[in-house]
Amino acid sequence: MNRRHFVQAASATAGTLVLPRLARAEQIVREPYAPHRERTGPEDVVRVRGRVHAAGRGLAGVRVSDGRSVVVTARDGRYTLLARRSQPFVCITTPRGYALPAQQGLARAYAPLGPSAEQVHDFALTPLAVADEQHALLLLADPQTQTRADTQRLHDQTVPDVIETVRALGDQPIVGVGCGDLMFDDLTLFPDWERAVQRMGVPFVSVVGNHDLDMRSVDTDEDSVATFRRRFGPTYWSFDRGAVHYVVLEDVFWYGDGYLGYLTTEQLEWLRADLAFQAPGSPVVVLLHIPPRSTLNRRNGLPIGTNNDIVNREALYRALEGFQAHVLSGHIHEQEHLREGNIMQHVHGAVCGGWWTGPINYDGAPNGYGVYQVRGEELRWRYKGTGLSASTQMRLYPAGSDPSAPDLYIANVWDWAPGWRVTWFEDGQPRGTMARRPGRDPMAVQLYNGPDLPARHGWVDPVVTEHLFTAPATAGARELRVEAVTPWGETFTETLRVGA
Repeated sequence: MNRRHFVQAASATAGTLVLPRLARAEQIVREPYAPHRERTGPEDVVRVRGRVHAAGRGLAGVRVSDGRSVVVTARDGRYTLLARRSQPFVCITTPRGYALPAQQGLARAYAPLGPSAEQVHDFALTPLAVADEQHALLLLADPQTQTRADTQRLHDQTVPDVIETVRALGDQPIVGVGCGDLMFDDLTLFPDWERAVQRMGVPFVSVVGNHDLDMRSVDTDEDSVATFRRRFGPTYWSFDRGAVHYVVLEDVFWYGDGYLGYLTTEQLEWLRADLAFQAPGSPVVVLLHIPPRSTLNRRNGLPIGTNNDIVNREALYRALEGFQAHVLSGHIHEQEHLREGNIMQHVHGAVCGGWWTGPINYDGAPNGYGVYQVRGEELRWRYKGTGLSASTQMRLYPAGSDPSAPDLYIANVWDWAPGWRVTWFEDGQPRGTMARRPGRDPMAVQLYNGPDLPARHGWVDPVVTEHLFTAPATAGARELRVEAVTPWGETFTETLRVGA
């Protein structure tokens, strides 16, 4: 069965299959020994009707969901959804070829559900001006502004940089992602982030982070996202762009006295229902805040905790089996790319770096954001340092910059991933492949190492990273050149004068 026929078949059967399956799954989780019964009585559900259309023409096969059940629109674009009364929104999966609905720059492919037993919610879509088989995604993780001074730096430094990147990408469709920790606990600053989004000029998807929660006033995970929902809508949903299916998830679980990386049963059941419409082998990109797995603790000799990983990530991996899966995250203010089976994980450096205390993250990568370019089913990426050219992908250090390796050149190739090739030249002569060596970036040590550094946030520290590369220095050499080549053939080069 080809992908087109698969999607048609999935759409035709989804309305009758998905709702009962979710109801049974919920009952098994909550009442494992009770006889099966459908929990869809009038006290539990509201009937939502509506139409998805473009310029008055109904659109068939568009998915509609309350975050539990998933149905699809009929030929005339109409749908009927039995939504759980406890669910806050009804939303659509915006199909390929149509612009992501947005208001003031923020994605808004949803409508709040009210208390009425019968509700009507229509969705109007606009065809894209150009095809979206080729498109781009900009991922801004951890803007994390705490003060008005922080937000001013966001507007003065990051926003103009993103605007220039958007201009350079041309007329292809572009989606932005605020990948969590939009604020640093002070949620009254959300409007400043919204104002930044409006200036950047592309529709922005919002992911909830641990610093975006109502932590001071609530004791449960359900209540912790109340402010976020009021401003940004659902915390998990999906949309299509070209051949790629994008899924937004909420993986920050607040338990009243802290948080952990965790995906709820309700969310995982919805994810399986959502992915049931995707053809096997097709590309799926998941957007969330806490990475499924980070090597941060292992690299830095720290005990394994629950704050930097998703503790039930195996459930996510199982849901993504059989797809070309990429999982994009932030949270830990450093760059890391990991492949596990069919899943490629991309952890991004922070927009704020070390909480706006310097121009770099804990691993030496510059303050910045991810740029993804998609051609058909191929996903390419690069990390864009704020204020740096798009071709700047490394920083070089002369021998002696790291006291533990006094005779070695050091290259921090912050966007390195499996499959990259890093080579070095001395005075124009090729010297071979550089060795990857765990260590701390010398600039990060200079800026952040010590109890009094940095002055504003003394708890910001350099970390051991695995995207440092070294090579032995030759006495009398005058110039070091390093080349880094990506799996798709892009070459990045930096040169450093090392001799008198």
